Amino acid sequence: MGAAKPGVGRIGTYAGHAMNSSMPATEEIEKMTQLRQLSGRDRGFVRGRWFSLQAALAGAAHTLRTQPNAWIELVACFVIAAAGWWLQIAAIEWALLAFVALIILALESVNTAVEAVVDLVSPDYHPLAKVAKDAAAGALIFGVLASLCVAAVIFLPRIWALF
Repeated sequence: MGAAKPGVGRIGTYAGHAMNSSMPATEEIEKMTQLRQLSGRDRGFVRGRWFSLQAALAGAAHTLRTQPNAWIELVACFVIAAAGWWLQIAAIEWALLAFVALIILALESVNTAVEAVVDLVSPDYHPLAKVAKDAAAGALIFGVLASLCVAAVIFLPRIWALF
């Protein structure tokens, strides 16, 4: 067996992406450089973390800007905050409500991301694409049910005491 030509027949990965074995070495290096720039890994530690924070905030803003269910969830947060203020709930109860509200918004963001990726890789209908989207939405339903349980435990006794 002879020595392999540079850039031909090599298989490797960079940041979880398979490199094309037929791609010349210079193109592989260029591709790796582009991946580092897109991920923020070419900026050093502090600037890389700043890049990551900006990307995360952009993702959160996208969810809040484009997802009608996120708008409903935000309205629910304001209603819960008003009810908590009116019923004078304890600090630990505020913490629990904030936790479940933020979990719901986080799950909404994950659901949005799953839907975007599925749409990207499977533009045509496919049963597995439906499963992925439905499962992501189902995770959100579980979170909403948990938040309703927490809200019931906190608010129902206080509301019942008013009557």
